[in-house]
Amino acid sequence: MPHPHSVLRRLLAVWSAGVLGAATALVLAPAAAAEPATSVGYPSGASATRYSGLAFDACTAPPLASVQAWSASPYRALGVYVSGVNRTCAQSQLTASWVASVSQLKWRLLPIHKGLQPPCGARPTDAKISTAPATARSQGTAAATQAITAAKALGMQPGSALYNDIENYSQTDTTCRMAVLTYLSAWTKELHRLGWVSGVYMNLNLGAKQLADVYTSTAYARPDALWIARYDGVDSLKGWTSIADSKWAVHQRAKQFRGGHDETYGGVTINIDTDRVDAPVATVAHPYKVTSSTALNARSGPATSYPVVTSYAPGATVNVVCQAPGTKVGTTTVWDKLTNGAYVSDYYVSTASNTGYTAPLPRCTYPYQVTAAAGLTERSGPGSGYTAVGTSPNGALAWVTCQRSGTTTGTTKIWDRLENGHYVSDYYVATPSNTTYSKPAPRC
Repeated sequence: MPHPHSVLRRLLAVWSAGVLGAATALVLAPAAAAEPATSVGYPSGASATRYSGLAFDACTAPPLASVQAWSASPYRALGVYVSGVNRTCAQSQLTASWVASVSQLKWRLLPIHKGLQPPCGARPTDAKISTAPATARSQGTAAATQAITAAKALGMQPGSALYNDIENYSQTDTTCRMAVLTYLSAWTKELHRLGWVSGVYMNLNLGAKQLADVYTSTAYARPDALWIARYDGVDSLKGWTSIADSKWAVHQRAKQFRGGHDETYGGVTINIDTDRVDAPVATVAHPYKVTSSTALNARSGPATSYPVVTSYAPGATVNVVCQAPGTKVGTTTVWDKLTNGAYVSDYYVSTASNTGYTAPLPRCTYPYQVTAAAGLTERSGPGSGYTAVGTSPNGALAWVTCQRSGTTTGTTKIWDRLENGHYVSDYYVATPSNTTYSKPAPRC
């Protein structure tokens, strides 16, 4: 990272061309959740958030007034160091209040954990990953727990992406390489187990290539997103040396393409690194008021047909995580998902619109990795007879918005609707089940 340190869940039993063709069932069923595409156990109130555009990261989170001044900048996302024994800079500004305020200004956040570093790299004074595999695994698990605890304290929600900052290290030390990969695998598995999205930050040539080399290895859990450092001034998320464009291909990449330098907007100068991002970021809940004149029913899904699970008095504050389409109420089909996993009609909530979606609230999505070795056909409807309209490569994120029944593939009739409106068979997606629906995605 910048500044002072400058810088298968479903293992396929046989290969099947039908993944890209008629989506026929495999001869043998896939195994349960396993590396490299481990499943994610999203809790009911979780949702992922994605950002596409320019971002910057600074060693210290800037004051709120500075972020406000930078509304004149081309940036709308900001990397922040939330945890880690090797964090360099103090974070006096980085509080739950700051996170809420910056998010209300429509900025997205990339949470960074700068914990243990490679035993054959980074700074000599940094605390290091153990070369003993069992210890490295426990350290990676502990890092995930620490990062989640810190992110929660700042108001970030499950479904957020957390990025583990791994600095430069020797590419010829096999023991060191295995230690780093083992540590990051455990980091990913624990984040997934607890319902968070896994990201890794590495130098392109001094770390990221080794992560890409084990992209399909069943020995390591694969992170969901890769953020590289390559100070070549090239503002592109494709054409990375030694990393094929088909890896981390669907809103899973970020690049730090310019190192520490000063930029000034609104009269405020900040020393930053510059990033191009198309990747998952932090999810932050936003408070709104209930505007109905009577108690507002909250339901288990985004439609009036779902059971009522609780209700809110007129004027009560509700914390909204994301918005989803549902049955029409009043003038809108938008429903707001709350931090407790319940849904309320947006018609009775004080968002900016009661006819459509409201920024900065994201759409409700649940990303899981694609497990099909040859890639997965995206179709226009929930069945193999529908027109093929795209392909998701192996390891790509399927940004699932809802699920519905369709034609049988493998062991399941469930099809996942993606954020782009396409459908894929759930059999080839690392959801918690490959026989039935997976919470918390609603029915389509």
